[in-house]
Amino acid sequence: MASRGGWWRLVVGLLIFGVAFGYVEAAVVAYLRAMYAPLRAHFYPMASPGELFPLLTVDQLRAIGPEHATRVETELGREFATLAMLAGVALVAARSAREWIAAFAVCFGVWDIAFYLSLKLLLNWPASLFTWDILFLLPVPWVGPVIAPILVSISIIGAGLVILWHEHNHQPLHIAAWRWAVIILGGAIVVAAFMWDFRNTVMGRSPNPFNWLVFFLGEVTGLLAFASAPRNR
Repeated sequence: MASRGGWWRLVVGLLIFGVAFGYVEAAVVAYLRAMYAPLRAHFYPMASPGELFPLLTVDQLRAIGPEHATRVETELGREFATLAMLAGVALVAARSAREWIAAFAVCFGVWDIAFYLSLKLLLNWPASLFTWDILFLLPVPWVGPVIAPILVSISIIGAGLVILWHEHNHQPLHIAAWRWAVIILGGAIVVAAFMWDFRNTVMGRSPNPFNWLVFFLGEVTGLLAFASAPRNR
């Protein structure tokens, strides 16, 4: 039986990094919103403060100044670097591929939830869990109500902790290749729900209603495949 102290040190370390990194991410977004709020007001004078949609298009940014369009490329690089940092921390903490995936899931989920809590602290935003947000920009904009990524984060944190617990107690979950494929499929369906309306949002229009049916189909598919994985007793 592995030391419970080792498991707790791993989990607490991931939690500390995720919470701190979530605050850093929220601080960057606070600066970006302060920078782009006047630009949005120029094109959308009737928009409420704190409202993100409709998005500014690349053409609108270029019309104001080419440097603003260049910052979009910088933001894409920052998002990629964010994923790389989360993956790197998980890799340092892990002893196997399974642990790496689990540690990344925990770190990512904690980071995401801490990000929204920090935004609420810094900007008093979002107004509610059903406020829409720009979730990601790669390869196309992901959008949806805040509660959707939070539900995903809670799911992957729970799954990651279960895997780490079994790994540290030498009772690994037997997740067969076909089961991983179903889990990945569920994740892809969730991502599809976030990207569903990307053509509309990139053209500077308000998003259509969120596709909850597709979202929950992906969530349930992934969770059922994971929950049915046999344990090694």
